[in-house]
Amino acid sequence: MNITRNNVDALNAVITINVAKEDFAAKVENVLKDYRKNANIPGFRKGQVPAALVKKQYGQAIMFDEVNKLLQESLNNYLNEEKIDILGNPLPVAKDIDWEADTLSFDFELGLAPEFTVDLESANKAAKYQIVADDEMINEQVEYIQKQYGKLVSKEKAEEGDDIRVKVSNTAEGIENETTFNISDIRTKTNQKKFIGKKVNDEVTISTKGLFEDEHKLMDVLKVDHDKVHGLDVEVTFTIEEISTQEKAELNQEFFDKLFGEGKVTSEEELRNRIKEDAEKQFAQQADQKFMNDTVEALVENTKFDLPKEFLVKWLQTAGETQLTPEQAEEEYTKSEKGLRYQLIEGKIITDNELQITFDEIKEYTSGLIKDQMAQFGQLEPSEEDVTNIVSRVLSNQEEVKRISEQLMNDKMMKLFTKKVNANAKEVTYKDFVKEVYGE
Repeated sequence: MNITRNNVDALNAVITINVAKEDFAAKVENVLKDYRKNANIPGFRKGQVPAALVKKQYGQAIMFDEVNKLLQESLNNYLNEEKIDILGNPLPVAKDIDWEADTLSFDFELGLAPEFTVDLESANKAAKYQIVADDEMINEQVEYIQKQYGKLVSKEKAEEGDDIRVKVSNTAEGIENETTFNISDIRTKTNQKKFIGKKVNDEVTISTKGLFEDEHKLMDVLKVDHDKVHGLDVEVTFTIEEISTQEKAELNQEFFDKLFGEGKVTSEEELRNRIKEDAEKQFAQQADQKFMNDTVEALVENTKFDLPKEFLVKWLQTAGETQLTPEQAEEEYTKSEKGLRYQLIEGKIITDNELQITFDEIKEYTSGLIKDQMAQFGQLEPSEEDVTNIVSRVLSNQEEVKRISEQLMNDKMMKLFTKKVNANAKEVTYKDFVKEVYGE
């Protein structure tokens, strides 16, 4: 057998494999012998079928199969030995084969991975946000928790911010429903005032047009389908059945113990500090993810290299479960090109910075994840034996090993980017972060 490589250009090559008959003849004969032992052909006893008949009936198919196995094994070994970095899989070149010849010749197209360098400093425009929980947010959170742990109190007269249970109706439109909403859910102050001061059994007749900010809220209140609620402009009558308000929980030791455990927080100041600390810990994860995304975008934009597009489009036509047309494969390539570029960039970064992962690192990382989860459920000091047993169970699942490995590598990449990318540090409130990043 002889294997040669012809470089078409920097991104494409053709591998030619010349296979002599003696390379596969013995294997074909051995398979034919096995076939003869087990062949069931009418007119012959099992194992007594003439060799010539078995060869005539099965010989060519067996030869095709054995040659294909030999080609795949030889090609894979060659790529590994020569350390050829390819994209996709080798594609056989269609041509006529003289199967009676002493030497058979097969060609395979290769798409070669490009050579390039990654300059992490090219991502210096990425922003590294530090999101702070300001007093406004902390005040809102304190009030929210107080209401959440407070109690519902019935009232005689409706005021701003109260919940009202109502019967809503319009006989002509077939609208009849019982529901509860907060007066502040109503879109305009003018319409809110129509409910303020009302008592149980009072009625309020009002137009549905623009009553709530969101039409889905109107759909729920009226209990009508989406098609009907869109642009609905009719008068409906709300009959008030109950008025209530959420009385806020008092900021005392009983409240603090209920939230954090006995004696963990002993004052409003400590409560506010705890809320700030927990919020900023969550914000840090969002800020890190934003920094990671921006860095990746910058690296993909600034790291220039060509891809063997023509080869990859051809490969995509046969790579999936269903055959694609050239047009479909072109569309698929366009959708996946950016992801492919980052995969190559990420691989280069991992190699250049020796970010490989060992199984001991995976075990240690998994142990940390489990301890964090247990702490959330109050198990602050689990035994090492318990943690080790859980780690063993988790890592017996290959899907979990893959997921945790990807998470660990993401953390390593994050640390590398934080160290090497001279990002633009920005301190913002969460509200400003959302506005700046998402335009909301």
